[in-house]
Amino acid sequence: MALNRTPLIAGNWKLNLDHLQAIAFVQKLAWSLGDAKHDFAGVEVAVFPPFTDLRSVQTLVASDKLPIAFGAQDLSAHDSGAYTGEISGAFLAKLECSYVIIGHSERRTLHNETDEVVAAKVQAALRHSLVPIICVGETAEDLETHGPSAVPVAQLRAALAGVNSAADIVVAYEPVWAIGSGQAATPDQAEQVAAALRAVLVELLGDDVAAKTRILYGGSVKAANIAGFMREPNVDGALVGGASLDLDEFASIARFKQHVGL
Repeated sequence: MALNRTPLIAGNWKLNLDHLQAIAFVQKLAWSLGDAKHDFAGVEVAVFPPFTDLRSVQTLVASDKLPIAFGAQDLSAHDSGAYTGEISGAFLAKLECSYVIIGHSERRTLHNETDEVVAAKVQAALRHSLVPIICVGETAEDLETHGPSAVPVAQLRAALAGVNSAADIVVAYEPVWAIGSGQAATPDQAEQVAAALRAVLVELLGDDVAAKTRILYGGSVKAANIAGFMREPNVDGALVGGASLDLDEFASIARFKQHVGL
């Protein structure tokens, strides 16, 4: 974790929590972190609810002035048109979303999203001033065949096609073999890949962008292991899946500085 990059702890709820449950969760999360005197400027906290929850979360955050960011789990490559079931970045911008997750491994595998689709979605996010959280990662087979960083590096290169140095992006390394398995990568493994990803940012977008871009780790992140990842110089936060649905666990992950003394 570099001192000049604000850590980001992002909770991806996936297909969980309806809009009423979302309101209750975000309220309690804000209260819990507030009671613990969490420094939101020092560690940013964001939630990624399903589309149907976003308006409720937006209204709550705005009306109660909660210091919690929020974003969407996906968006369409298209801005409008005959694309039944898709969600435009324009809609997300109107809902005051700060972020959108793009290229999550579940989108790549379950919905057959290619590198080209991911790149088009990155462009769609940037058109509407949304910060894309670009997910990259390898399967266990990829790891054995190509090594630890080849696939994530290739995915990031593809996703950044056409992105200029003025873009505000976040990169999330999520080894597919670690997601939901309970077996996270080691901090050393995460750092090795994060360093390789930052080298790609330097090459394609320049030193300044690479220095400010946050790289997250995702894959079986818990309060018990977050400290190890956050000690690494190129890991700037976490994309949290299952643990983001446990209020106490997620709040503890967000408060990693307090409970591990970093």
